[in-house]
Amino acid sequence: MAKTLSDTALLMRLRTRQLLLLEALGREHNLGRAAAALGMSQPAATKLLQQAEEATGVTLFTRLARGMEPTPSGEVLIRYARQALVDFGFAREQMAALRSGLRGRLRLGSVPGALPELLAPALAGYKRRHPKVAVSVLVDTSDVMLALLQRGEVDVVLGRLAEGHYEDELESRPLLAEPQVAVVRNGHPLLELAAPVLEDLVRWPWILQPPGSPQRTRFEGALREAGIHVRLDITETASTLATTALLAATDMAAIMPASLAAHYGRLGVLQVVAITLPLRVPPIHLITRRHRELSPAAAGFVAELHTP
Repeated sequence: MAKTLSDTALLMRLRTRQLLLLEALGREHNLGRAAAALGMSQPAATKLLQQAEEATGVTLFTRLARGMEPTPSGEVLIRYARQALVDFGFAREQMAALRSGLRGRLRLGSVPGALPELLAPALAGYKRRHPKVAVSVLVDTSDVMLALLQRGEVDVVLGRLAEGHYEDELESRPLLAEPQVAVVRNGHPLLELAAPVLEDLVRWPWILQPPGSPQRTRFEGALREAGIHVRLDITETASTLATTALLAATDMAAIMPASLAAHYGRLGVLQVVAITLPLRVPPIHLITRRHRELSPAAAGFVAELHTP
């Protein structure tokens, strides 16, 4: 039956309460808990699920002894229900912004290297112009930020495109290209070398971003291209705070964008090692979801990035 229905006809059969139940079942894997989360009885939830399966013409969940598991078709419809909830929240924010000026919520995702030169100055100007917008900033590696963007959990990302993310899904615009530099604590023995080389650097323990991040992938690739195949002593973190704290307390080395290293250098936290790294990292981009209109709050921030 479902195959012969148009999208419009099928959507008319699927009610909002059914989609909410599917989303809750996707989280809880238990009909009783899903019903309780929505404030309805279990018999009512059972009827809603039966109606959803009749409307779509497919089985959406497999009943097990200890709960329920979505079928492949159920997984598809759960993703749709979750996206519908995100989109509805987005629509409410837009309506609120239209009623009362630029308000609402702005969720920014950023890599650490974008903070000093891009995010901090743009956000300072943005908050002066739009003090009623609630802003949250998440900082992590590009691969993590892009995953959040595609799930609709951040509005805008300042980061680098990673493998597995394609132009038909994301729209990007380059903003900042800068070299990556090696950094250590003040007084580190590497700073005593007049002309350090890669072989000097790899003798020391390193702080690197987790596997899968563009910086980590390219750094390890640069070492292989240089014929260096030693096993590094690596501590992994995506946190700039953890990185700088570890640098200050140990003889570890790390990699940072030049602007971020300059920022911490001015604070007296670390110094740049006098070596040009054979490390080609793509520019930082402004990245948004293609075919998804920005909220007024997010559009205002994008405009701020391009304000002289």
